Amino acid sequence: MAQATLTYTGELSDSWLTELMDRTGHESDGDYGVAHLPVLLTETVGQLILQENGVYMDGTTGDGGHSQAILRAQPQVKTVLGIDWDSRSMETSQARLAEFGERFVSVHGNYSDMVSLAAEQGITEVNGILLDLGFSSTQIENPGYGLSFQTDEPLDMRYDLDGDVTAEEIVNTYKERELGQLIRRFGEEPRGMSIARAIIKERPVETTVQLADIIVGVLGRRPGQRVNPATRTFQALRIAVNEELTNVENGLDAAVSLLATAGRLAVISYHSLEDRIVKSFFNQEAATCVCPPSLPVCICATMPRIKIINRRVIKPSSEEIQSNPRSRSAKLRVVQRI
Repeated sequence: MAQATLTYTGELSDSWLTELMDRTGHESDGDYGVAHLPVLLTETVGQLILQENGVYMDGTTGDGGHSQAILRAQPQVKTVLGIDWDSRSMETSQARLAEFGERFVSVHGNYSDMVSLAAEQGITEVNGILLDLGFSSTQIENPGYGLSFQTDEPLDMRYDLDGDVTAEEIVNTYKERELGQLIRRFGEEPRGMSIARAIIKERPVETTVQLADIIVGVLGRRPGQRVNPATRTFQALRIAVNEELTNVENGLDAAVSLLATAGRLAVISYHSLEDRIVKSFFNQEAATCVCPPSLPVCICATMPRIKIINRRVIKPSSEEIQSNPRSRSAKLRVVQRI
């Protein structure tokens, strides 16, 4: 297998990466009007161990930063199949990656369906897969998503505008117990029931700022508190609207089945719910025995599908966090197909 010889050394300040950042997301990038920096860029591309003429998948393409890095790196890969549920982001990535012609194949869809989406493009196996489970700065800062309390807009939160459920429907139709449990489970918010009770009293709740104000009214806000008290509830609603955790579970299984032998899967997660699913799945699929501990000898004959490359998660450097504060919670886990 040909080892990747990357044209950068992994330091955030390197000229190659600086140039790439300028092309993929600094505010000076007037052509695309975005402010998105791909997280753990050098680490992720390096861990994929690119093969010459290999086929790779970016299952969460977004604005195309990671895909562009793979397409620019050496050795030169044959194809990057870029999948994203958000058609608005795909328009941006298609424009940015047009220079690569047929080497970049763009597909609108959910990464949990990657096996069938790849098959539609005549691809039955790939040499590497990247899943960046976070949402982008574009989705936070651009109007129409309803993901942020920084601007007042309708409570939508759908990545895919064809999705059936919006956040507004959830906060205005769920019963108190159902809504409270959702906030506690997906937002890991201890006071989820109190927030649900307050939301129900204020129905109809139609905008992001209205919802955030209700939550702050319940939780309060300490002077100098960096994280907005509404953050966990907004996370919970976003996860529910987009069925994010179910997609992670299904997407991981699909990814392993699509990988060629020695192919690598790199997953970047941002909160504990996602990371627990990723860690648990990797441990399960890498296990050589699943017999009960009480048995003196193994009788299960388990055949692992993957091996874990990094037992200790890879995190952003202090330099990257300083440059891109939204990367601070990112965790990269990598496995290889056996």
